[in-house]
Amino acid sequence: MKKIIILNGAGRKNGNTASLINAFKEGAKDNEIKEFYLHEMNIKGCKGCLVCKNKGLPCVQKDDMYEIYEAFKLADVVVFASPSYFAHISGQLKTAADRLYAMFNSLPESEFKKESVLLMTAGAPYFDGAVFWYNVFSHMGWTSLGEVLGTGKEAEAKALGESIEYSS
Repeated sequence: MKKIIILNGAGRKNGNTASLINAFKEGAKDNEIKEFYLHEMNIKGCKGCLVCKNKGLPCVQKDDMYEIYEAFKLADVVVFASPSYFAHISGQLKTAADRLYAMFNSLPESEFKKESVLLMTAGAPYFDGAVFWYNVFSHMGWTSLGEVLGTGKEAEAKALGESIEYSS
């Protein structure tokens, strides 16, 4: 069993992104899953103050990101889920992901490396910016377990979720 956190960057709680997430969760049901609906959380953007880097401390901002930090430390898999906005991830997801910089700087490298999944929805197939952004994590030693790109691909998302319990 793996610990999975889902960073849901959708603006609509019950929209297309939620449908993909729910299918993924159904497939991954034998794992421990914690979802964060970012749109309802108080998460400020990174200040670039570098306290996390220079002093090895977690972020100086005291907001809801600390809930994610605690779950992130224990997580094996991070799922990034978002609708496509101008061929990219939503602002909510980008802000939360940027704030993971504090974990990058304050955790040992072995604890920062994760497995990851990208779930994206859109009315048109424009995912280039989002996929490019997602692939940056592989340069930090993360392992991609897969991507589901598009609305109506719940069967694909469920299958990806099911594959989690069998991966090492």
